[in-house]
Amino acid sequence: MAAMQLEPVTITDAQTGATAQILSGFGFNCYRFRPAVGGEAFDVLWSEAGFESGEARPSHSGIPVLFPFPGRLRGSHLAYEGHTYPLGSDDGRGNAIHGFVLNRPWRIIEMLPHRTTGEFHASVDEPGLVKRWPADFRLTVTYELNGNTLSCQIEVQNPGPTRLPFGLGLHPYFQLPLGAGGRADDCRVTVPAAEYWELQNMLPTGRRLRADQRANLAGTTRFADMRLDDVFTGLTVADGVVRTTIEDPHTGRTLELTFDAAFRECVIYNPPHGEAVCIEPYTCAPDAYELQATGIDAGLRLLEPGGQFRTRFEIRVT
Repeated sequence: MAAMQLEPVTITDAQTGATAQILSGFGFNCYRFRPAVGGEAFDVLWSEAGFESGEARPSHSGIPVLFPFPGRLRGSHLAYEGHTYPLGSDDGRGNAIHGFVLNRPWRIIEMLPHRTTGEFHASVDEPGLVKRWPADFRLTVTYELNGNTLSCQIEVQNPGPTRLPFGLGLHPYFQLPLGAGGRADDCRVTVPAAEYWELQNMLPTGRRLRADQRANLAGTTRFADMRLDDVFTGLTVADGVVRTTIEDPHTGRTLELTFDAAFRECVIYNPPHGEAVCIEPYTCAPDAYELQATGIDAGLRLLEPGGQFRTRFEIRVT
């Protein structure tokens, strides 16, 4: 594994003063975003105190990048096309979780005042990973500030000679309330989902049920009433994007997380500390490899040699 560089990168919007910080040495995690709305700068992302030390749990702060599989895969090995690959991560239940890149050092390949780009290339940055996955991969992430909007563009490339199976996910922790004077319990969360995946021991059974049997997120749910760690699907796409919101009625602020239709699943999770909510876009369901093997469309993607896949999301505060 490459040496860990834990000096954070800071980008700034010159007009509003909004800032974001990314820890390139720890998964290229954007762990802080501070827009300036109504004369007040405040934290939108929740992260553990001392996250910059690199000793915190990498999936519990900021915006972890989950690749080449988001969520859990059953067991500690992947069986794929006649080969078995050791995955090495553990969710405490004996399952692999969240892929390889969220705790590894990335290289910065572009640095501008308002934009930065990081790259992780498996065979270059940690050659041992090519024995733990069916194909090599290169992942490039660009964060950019424009006013009080933080945008992220992600590109997956297959530089190897074999097809690359993958899933991509983001795991943002949104801090509540939205600034001083708000109340977390009264914040309202909206996610336009029609269905959710039934889970057994935190893994999808393959059944999809009506979302309102689990939570009425399409009709807005009060944060105090949410007790979720669930995978929603059947997302409503309008003008090419899925729009999710968090509204704080006391501060009058709204946070919008929009992501393109490549993200067909969305995990909603309430961390036990009660200070944040996670709205996590995934391109596939957890354990997509086993679901696909049984004939269930779980969103698994295959990238041909030399192929590219691009997607993006935005966080905007108004």
